[in-house]
Amino acid sequence: MAALPPGIDDGVTLRPMTADDLPAAQALTDQLRWPHRLSDWQDAFAHAEGRVAERDGQVVGTGLRLCYGSRHAVIGLVIVAPACQGRRIGLRLMLALLDGLDAHTVLLHATPQGRGLYERLGFVRTGEVRQHQGTALPAPLVALAPGRRLRPAGQRDLDTLIALDHAARGMPREALIRELAAQAVACVVLSDGEQACGFAMLRRFGRGQVIGPVVAPDVDGAQALIAHLAGQNAGHFTRIDIDFDSGLAEWLEGLGLLRVDAPVTMVRAPRDGAPSRPSMASAPAGSRPRTWALVSQALA
Repeated sequence: MAALPPGIDDGVTLRPMTADDLPAAQALTDQLRWPHRLSDWQDAFAHAEGRVAERDGQVVGTGLRLCYGSRHAVIGLVIVAPACQGRRIGLRLMLALLDGLDAHTVLLHATPQGRGLYERLGFVRTGEVRQHQGTALPAPLVALAPGRRLRPAGQRDLDTLIALDHAARGMPREALIRELAAQAVACVVLSDGEQACGFAMLRRFGRGQVIGPVVAPDVDGAQALIAHLAGQNAGHFTRIDIDFDSGLAEWLEGLGLLRVDAPVTMVRAPRDGAPSRPSMASAPAGSRPRTWALVSQALA
């Protein structure tokens, strides 16, 4: 574990997170009015390593890191109890989470309160996410190019979905995509002829359902996938986290999904300088699959 900043002796200790800590972690998200249920924490922790900050036997801070292969990592759910903020607990958690990740490209989504800390740790802003949510309205169908169609995903599509996600996100996430597909309320495939070229999932999360991930080669395909799932969930609370550069924000508001938050995407490059690409929108439309909506801000 990384060394703690010098001169700190306030009774706060860091240790590895265990499954027994998840109810306390969920209580911290409740304090911040984040929507995570205990099952959402359990789903994230199943793919992650965690650290907790503890004081007088109480969990006062958390953080997770997810390693996707040997070159990519995502950090999320870095939380400090409001009563304990201002004591550099967030810094200590981040140092512990970054320990051993010098060869990784590390991605996170920053609140305004955390951005300064992450910049001091070597993270740079690479984009923004727009969190949209609300009661979904019935969605008009989106016209697709000749030869394209939507269809339900089947078990035989799973390897293709994993490959599409890897190509779009730039990170190998096989175990995560397999679990999300197994849990999904609905999973729909965008095909071009006989070839799958995109997909999207509708899953239980927080206050209702979340649409994500969404992978498609272009905006028309992304809109068709999202409209299908939003329409399926019409009349119910729906959330989606999109890339700001996607151009989907105004269209989503027409589906009843209003913007409620705009975290900043930040990346720390590997210290060995090797190129890497954990990006949502780094390729021209149509050149390869692109990620239009996140799994979640914590899992990216």
